[in-house]
Amino acid sequence: MTEKIQTIAILGGTGDLGGGLARQWSRAGYQIYIGSRTIDKGLAAASELLTEFPDLNVTGHDNISAAQLADVVVLTVPFAHQLSTLESVKPALDGKVLIDVTVPLVPPKVGTVQLPEAGSAAMQAQQYLGESVSVVSAFQNVGAMHLQEDDAIACDVLVTGNKRTARQTVIELVEAVGLKGWHAGPLANAAAAEAMTSVLISINRHHKINGAGIVITGESGAV
Repeated sequence: MTEKIQTIAILGGTGDLGGGLARQWSRAGYQIYIGSRTIDKGLAAASELLTEFPDLNVTGHDNISAAQLADVVVLTVPFAHQLSTLESVKPALDGKVLIDVTVPLVPPKVGTVQLPEAGSAAMQAQQYLGESVSVVSAFQNVGAMHLQEDDAIACDVLVTGNKRTARQTVIELVEAVGLKGWHAGPLANAAAAEAMTSVLISINRHHKINGAGIVITGESGAV
């Protein structure tokens, strides 16, 4: 675990992806605050996780309380609720790293790339929050079901953000759950990872794969 980061808030932690990240990070030694629109839903999500895995260090909260308590905040809500969720927690994000896992999937054509006017969901979040918040994009291409497994996950994570130090913080959190994280450039490049999600959905459907991911070939320092 990093020396600086000890607590993580997962907004949207009631879903499969948020719940999977909560499980993995808790087992890696972090205190997890699961946030939801209401405290009842946050408490229920934490209780459900603890019933299945009593060893986890998770507690339930509403979104604003979770964001206030945590060192790092993770946004795992559907794209349709991205800005409304950020609006509700914006004062608690000042000076923090926000990991945005949002993918701009627009039903019913979720297998078709449909990026927003800002260029990506992550860019939309950064524009809304301003430069006092370091938005980092990650985890879009990891199937939620894999985060609920105990086996090694054969998937890499593209990490984009405008500040290298913020990206490095997120890469350490990626590696804490047994994944390989890669510096993938500025936040504008998040468009590639977000678009890749729709591509992977199409691959899953056509080839009947349960949670296709990506792996970067080559070795660091080889050039």
